[in-house]
Amino acid sequence: MPKNSSTPGHSRLTKLPKLTRQHRIALAGVATLGAAALAFSAVPGDAGTTTTDAASSAKVAYSSEPIKGVKASVTDQLAGASVKTEAIQAKADAKAKAAKAEADAAAKKKAAAEAAAKKKAEAARKAKEAASRASERVTIEPVAAKTYTNNLNGWINEALDIMKAKGIPGSYNGLYKNIMRESSGNPSAVNGWDVNAVNGTPSIGLLQVIQPTFNAYHVAGTSTNIYDPVANITAAANYAADRYGSIDNVNSAY
Repeated sequence: MPKNSSTPGHSRLTKLPKLTRQHRIALAGVATLGAAALAFSAVPGDAGTTTTDAASSAKVAYSSEPIKGVKASVTDQLAGASVKTEAIQAKADAKAKAAKAEADAAAKKKAAAEAAAKKKAEAARKAKEAASRASERVTIEPVAAKTYTNNLNGWINEALDIMKAKGIPGSYNGLYKNIMRESSGNPSAVNGWDVNAVNGTPSIGLLQVIQPTFNAYHVAGTSTNIYDPVANITAAANYAADRYGSIDNVNSAY
């Protein structure tokens, strides 16, 4: 007799495989749909109409306040963004304008400097050309040193040139007449008998000048020797100019 392979006390049904999570979800959905069908079938015939009428007759109220607030907020944000954009643009424009002004000023300064340099160079060129032309036109001739004869005429003329340079008045005739009266034209003449000689300071030279007077009225650039004809004449003329206004005004012993 064949051996019974079934376990005592259990059904001979075939063992079902284990349900997965997807299988369980699907079964739950089927159960839900079945329950909904039963509920609709249990509702009275006119119930659907009543529900439909109530739904259609009910008025739904909407509030515009939140929408207005959102709109105002967006408007404010857009306005703020516009102001910021305008400020940034204005700042950029000002910066560009300042940069252009600075560049223009630099260009003007450079142009002025170049113009000044050009003008200076042109002036220097013209001056050089003028100097060159002048040097070509002018022939410098050496001036011979003036010479005087070693006699009374030469001594008087040399003395007159020195007196003119020093601003001492006097004329040839004024000097000549006084020289002839005082010493007869002798540069070595000495008066040994007048009061000056008695006092130890005799009158000496062409115009009979005593040593203290010669020292006091000596003309720079002439000899310091009282016997020198030119030095004697110029010192005497200087003294006469101080005392009488000019040697020309002296007509006697002075």
